[in-house]
Amino acid sequence: MRRIAIALITALALSLALTTPASAGGLDDVFAKLLVKQVKGPNAKKHLNALQAIATANGGTRAAGTPGYDASRDYVAGKLRKAGYKVTLQPINFVESWTENSPPTLNLTAPGSKTYVPNEDFFSFQPSPAGDVTAQVQAVDLTLPPTPTPTSTSGCEESDFAGFVAGRIALIQRGTCAFALKIRNAGRAGASGIIVFNEGQPGRTDAFPLDIGEWRAGVPMVFADFAVGNELAATAGATVRLKVDSTLVLGTNDNVIAESRFGDPRNVVMAGAHLDSVPAGPGINDNGSGSASILEVAEQMAHFPVKNKVRFAFWAGEEIGLLGSDQYVASLSEAQRDRIRVYLNFDMVASPNYAYKLYDGDNSDNEGSPAGPPGSAEIEKQLEAFYGSRHLPTVGTDFDGRSDYDPFIDVGIPAGGIFTGAEGIKTAEEAAMFGGTAGVAYDACYHQACDTTANINNTALDVDLDAIADSVARFAFNLRSIPPRTAAAAAPLAAKTAA
Repeated sequence: MRRIAIALITALALSLALTTPASAGGLDDVFAKLLVKQVKGPNAKKHLNALQAIATANGGTRAAGTPGYDASRDYVAGKLRKAGYKVTLQPINFVESWTENSPPTLNLTAPGSKTYVPNEDFFSFQPSPAGDVTAQVQAVDLTLPPTPTPTSTSGCEESDFAGFVAGRIALIQRGTCAFALKIRNAGRAGASGIIVFNEGQPGRTDAFPLDIGEWRAGVPMVFADFAVGNELAATAGATVRLKVDSTLVLGTNDNVIAESRFGDPRNVVMAGAHLDSVPAGPGINDNGSGSASILEVAEQMAHFPVKNKVRFAFWAGEEIGLLGSDQYVASLSEAQRDRIRVYLNFDMVASPNYAYKLYDGDNSDNEGSPAGPPGSAEIEKQLEAFYGSRHLPTVGTDFDGRSDYDPFIDVGIPAGGIFTGAEGIKTAEEAAMFGGTAGVAYDACYHQACDTTANINNTALDVDLDAIADSVARFAFNLRSIPPRTAAAAAPLAAKTAA
């Protein structure tokens, strides 16, 4: 049956190719048009109804670590297997609980001695693993004295740790990128402990308790005030004792990864959406809408004889720190990362007061984070072309680090995708472009119990589903616009969140 389906699709595509004007494009154009015709909004709605039923049967949620997430995983994996994909469940970890058993310790032991005051001069980073280490401190790309406004990039790039001596305690300054990124980079560099200190501008001097959701450095870590960090940085050969007494319990969930049977494995096109909700609600727009859309696209293109390998990802733990996508990317070798030519992200594509927002791959909006890695601009242009073909406007949205494109961008993989808005407020200009109500959130039920099937805009779902199908199909057959991965292209881009 599968061979018959493939033969029929191929014959139809070739027939269309012969009757399509040469100016219209090649097989990528033919298959994109075919897939757009095949995907249906009502099919995506059936998946949304199924996710809603799962949440209803499991306490109103599909959050990581709950039976609702497990049932969502099984539903998606079952549909993908039935469609003929090679499906992998990738276990990922998340923090199930963290308890601090006693106050942390941070003492200067050489040269001289000094005891810093726990929960005043410094705090344990929740969820720091337990550990007790005495070692020399090594500063990491500090900006001292601090600039008038936050500019420190300390620890934001792996290259900041060039020359770092494994086994030392990393001294890192707050600023610019996520705390979690600094922590991960320090762990990869072999730090035996981590001290992050506040940056030093007015309002950014004191220490305070922080939950960064990041534990994978596997070493004790604390957040100190600026005075502590500045003093340690100025003390030649400073050696400290750093101790955190905590109990960290990890839980496990699974990413669902589905790969096409056809296509060149050296050139992988990825499309991803997070499958988990927040604990407060069923998460039907956030992000059942993205998950249902890429599931419908996957089912309809399962038998396409694609040129490039296509990989669909349904991420676990996005709502608690992009854990699924982050741990997936971290598990890949450099060669495996280089094979991923594009990553397309679809997070909230049916917001009730929607705007068609495309990730700003070329930074033409000149807001927030810089442009994505080489190839990101081309992804944005391809999506713009689809909406333009339907005479629909689009606006840019920043790579602000809030969704699963972030770990891919961090390692230089070009990314793009669609977003219809969350808790942000729709502007009068956007209301004129897209309809809806100005001065009101794009999704008034964002992260709430009312994010149900009643919270879906069917027009946005239908249009964005077609746009997803168009982009995935075109890249599945044609990657000529995407530059090859090089060392320069793979330079990491720091996410500007939680800084």
